[in-house]
Amino acid sequence: MIAALLRRDLGNLVGRGRGGGPVLPVLFFLAVATLYPFAVGPDAALLARTGGGIIWIAALLAALLPVDRLVEPDLDAGVFDQLALRGISEELIVAVRILAHWLAFGPLLMVAALPAAALLGLSGETLRLVELGLLAGTPGLAALGVLVAALTAGLRGGAALGGLIAIPLAVPLLIFGAGSLAPGGEHGAALAAAVSLVLLAMTPFAAGAAIRGAR
Repeated sequence: MIAALLRRDLGNLVGRGRGGGPVLPVLFFLAVATLYPFAVGPDAALLARTGGGIIWIAALLAALLPVDRLVEPDLDAGVFDQLALRGISEELIVAVRILAHWLAFGPLLMVAALPAAALLGLSGETLRLVELGLLAGTPGLAALGVLVAALTAGLRGGAALGGLIAIPLAVPLLIFGAGSLAPGGEHGAALAAAVSLVLLAMTPFAAGAAIRGAR
């Protein structure tokens, strides 16, 4: 049953005609990396110093792009009710959806970080730290996206409200992820991984309760 849920969720997230699939977050991520040098100028030292942080902000925004498709369509269609009748808890559904959401954008984002790093003039060592941070932090971003989707499902203007909810919750991930690129920030990726684990442990229960309240 878990495998069937995962296949279905992945199909909904990566299928054609569904909000651009996984291509839209990647294109958005690359667009931010492309436009940032035009905004701050051609100062190579400035770009190298701030580029890692821009990558993290772009990763957060890319993870939130499909928020309106993560929970609300299934809630409106009664999918959660049908699965509940089969004895499948909302917590299990949310856990599988987090995995599907990460598979739909996380690995592609890490690949897209390679050309983004070139556009921002990041060194090989900085790129390595960025990739380690994204590996540690993107699961937390996926959990955050599903949590926000569950909390705002059924609300008017839920997408805009979701952004306001996500920003403060994402601050620890951004601080530790981008902080790993600063001098003396060697443990930033490990701290980002710890925050991700907390989000992964908390989200199924919090989002499951929100979905039950919205049904």
